Amino acid sequence: MTPVKAKKAWELRLYVAGKTAKSVTALTNLQRYCEEHLKGQYVIEVIDLLEKPQLAEGDQIFAIPTLVRKVPEPIRKIIGDLSNEEKVLVGLNIRPA
Repeated sequence: MTPVKAKKAWELRLYVAGKTAKSVTALTNLQRYCEEHLKGQYVIEVIDLLEKPQLAEGDQIFAIPTLVRKVPEPIRKIIGDLSNEEKVLVGLNIRPA
């Protein structure tokens, strides 16, 4: 019998520019929130725009760091180091406003 894989219901992209303090803080905060509220249901893709600047255009990235929720739709964006947990959870629609 084949084990059933949990569906990844949340696809998140974090756009950063190198390993700056803000970028590291944003990723750490995001991982903590996801483990607390979306355990086993998320994928985080980190995109370093110093390595792949052409990827900024697709999601219309104008500031760094920026978190983009690709799935579930609609797409949502949050700019900054993601230190305000309530703002992030409401912004991603994990918690109602």
